[in-house]
Amino acid sequence: MTQTPDPASAPAPLHWKLVIDCAHPQSQADFWAAALHYEVEDNNALIERLLELGALPREATVEFHARLAFRDLVAVRHPGDPYDQDSGTGLGRRLLFQRVPEEKTVKNRLHLDLHAPEGQREAEVERLRKLGASVLREVKEPSGQWVVMADPEGNEFCVQ
Repeated sequence: MTQTPDPASAPAPLHWKLVIDCAHPQSQADFWAAALHYEVEDNNALIERLLELGALPREATVEFHARLAFRDLVAVRHPGDPYDQDSGTGLGRRLLFQRVPEEKTVKNRLHLDLHAPEGQREAEVERLRKLGASVLREVKEPSGQWVVMADPEGNEFCVQ
């Protein structure tokens, strides 16, 4: 007889974020925040503290939406999820965009699937195109239909 594990003794789920390499973290964050109806994280208070302590050089920051931001990374978070008010860091569903020197050269091994409301896929694809995405192809298979798109830096994603 198999016993059901006691939920009180089970380990807590791990906190995670999806990290996406890119050339321009701020523009990627703006695109994906608009695409997902997410919010760009505001790390201004954390950055000011780090600058005051001398733990962060000024060159590692940029002005972004009239606030201080990290030059090489910025995240977007679901607006309904909790976040740390002292740092601005989300504690739920997040995408983190980090600057890398190399360009994207091959197809993603991991991608997002966006699920449009019933009957709204074409309208959602058009909205995303206006934000800067491009359509790569439309797929029609026995298992379903979707549109494969690329964000402004060429990262693939699908619209179901």
